[in-house]
Amino acid sequence: MLIRREAPADIPAVRALTTAAFAKPGTTVPAEAVLLDELRGCEGWLPQLSLVAVNERDEVAGHVLCTRGHVDTAPVVALGPLSVHPDHQRRGVGLALVHTALGAADALGEPLVALLGSPAYYSRYGFHPSTQYGITAPDPDYGDYFQVRTLSAYRPSLRGTFAYAAPFNDL
Repeated sequence: MLIRREAPADIPAVRALTTAAFAKPGTTVPAEAVLLDELRGCEGWLPQLSLVAVNERDEVAGHVLCTRGHVDTAPVVALGPLSVHPDHQRRGVGLALVHTALGAADALGEPLVALLGSPAYYSRYGFHPSTQYGITAPDPDYGDYFQVRTLSAYRPSLRGTFAYAAPFNDL
């Protein structure tokens, strides 16, 4: 597997794998695929943090995206959606994508990465409940599922309420 920045030619494959990864009975297009389409056209889109995992035939097996978020007025990034094609799940593709996204965000000088996801899964990457850092989730019902991973540029004075890029508000 190779992790690289998404290219324009990857967009249809990324949408197809996101649809396959989040498919639910009775749903034609999952919310995550629609969200991805909307994020591509918003001001929170960070193309340098849209990454794909490709196999030896250059077929897209996974995708992760980080978009611009804010803690009060301070810029930070939000991770998600993370998509791995069902044929490649539980083989380390998601692990490689998240590690690469965290490294890239750190190299770009981002202070932290926030996400909404399973604490059991994301704790392996160093994510902790946002409240441990004085960061309030956009929805209080998120509880410990709203998590933060601090990076090299993080300063403890970065506190406040987190806000996602606008398309997340339409979910």
